[in-house]
Amino acid sequence: MKTIQMLLWGIAQSHLQYLYKNNKNSMLEILPLNAFDDNYIWCITSGNRVVVVDPGDADPVLDFIRQHQLVLEAIIVTHHHHDHINGIPRLTEHFPSVPVYGPHSDRIKAITHPLNHGDNISLLCDALALQVLHVPGHTREHIAYHNDNYLFCGDTLFSAGCGRMFEGTPQQFWHSLRTLRSLGDHLEVYCTHEYTEANIKFAHHLEPNNPVLSEFMHWVSGIRRGQGCTLPTTIKKEKAVNPFLRCDVPEFVANIKHALDVNSDNATDVFAAVRAAKDNY
Repeated sequence: MKTIQMLLWGIAQSHLQYLYKNNKNSMLEILPLNAFDDNYIWCITSGNRVVVVDPGDADPVLDFIRQHQLVLEAIIVTHHHHDHINGIPRLTEHFPSVPVYGPHSDRIKAITHPLNHGDNISLLCDALALQVLHVPGHTREHIAYHNDNYLFCGDTLFSAGCGRMFEGTPQQFWHSLRTLRSLGDHLEVYCTHEYTEANIKFAHHLEPNNPVLSEFMHWVSGIRRGQGCTLPTTIKKEKAVNPFLRCDVPEFVANIKHALDVNSDNATDVFAAVRAAKDNY
């Protein structure tokens, strides 16, 4: 029980509406803008400048910029789905010289700076330095951005879940998730959808006797009753509650073999079975 309480205390500490980080004597502020039914557009500000992540809708971004008298310095994109890019044309109309960073993809016409795995970008007067990871699975060209403190992962990793496997293979997706899992327990994970409540219910369905999942589900339900944001999460938290990061954990594998009638200990096979079960949950 002490372990569960410590985990939840850590969760509470990471869920302030405004998240401040000192980096090279600059103050970064990261906060979500709501879009559509469950999307988040992450805004990263330093002084009077802002970087936006996956702006599927221009209206909340433009309202935020006007309200706070900001200058749009850059747009960064993780993948081509419309709810992540449809706001870009209007944003670039208002800010014609703004650079748009994203994956090499002919499906995102607005990209001005195509990125590959291992590339580095520096924004906000070097206060925000990010490295690019290629994380296929949800889509073929999906990328994520990370540094020593943050991970902006689009639809690859969610709190207690992961994206649907639209284009990749189970092998690719599992490899991508293992890559993200290895980045460091302390990293704050900025996903782009508020799916946590549905995800943790599915995780608890798989392991109804797991007390960590029960406690986390209770916490998430309380946050969502008040229409609160359950993000960012952390890698440490996800290693405890996310079934898609536990497909090579012996205890979890044993539970899944029983719950889903899986006849393999192979982590890729376990991942594929869990992903298929979530698709039909």
